[in-house]
Amino acid sequence: MMPTRIHMLDMPRSEAVEAKIQARAGRLARFSKDVQKCEVWLESPHQHHRKGCLYVVRIRLTVPNEEIDVRLQPESDDVYVAIREAFDAARRKLEDHERRRRGQVKAHPRAPGNASRRRLVLTDRDVRAVRE
Repeated sequence: MMPTRIHMLDMPRSEAVEAKIQARAGRLARFSKDVQKCEVWLESPHQHHRKGCLYVVRIRLTVPNEEIDVRLQPESDDVYVAIREAFDAARRKLEDHERRRRGQVKAHPRAPGNASRRRLVLTDRDVRAVRE
């Protein structure tokens, strides 16, 4: 199991919430064996009167040669829904990382010839050559 650090900002610690985060972080190991570290920040920065207490969840997964960041503030005022949606987004990003690592990403064919989809930026020398 990967080490998971949990930071709770502007809210009291809760063993039930920490257990839920640990369980969701443990599930991410099924999608990639390369996850080295998982850090989770859970904060309740706003006390909106109309929308209730909205939570912000930030997850940082460390994999070889890359860090995967997710920052999410769902519309729900339930902390468990916020955790679920943030970890679902992290899972999707981790699956995309694994596809890229395995080379299973679909490559689009390039245009024939020297044409490219990239925008060409002309240098001053190129501009002078075009004007002459």
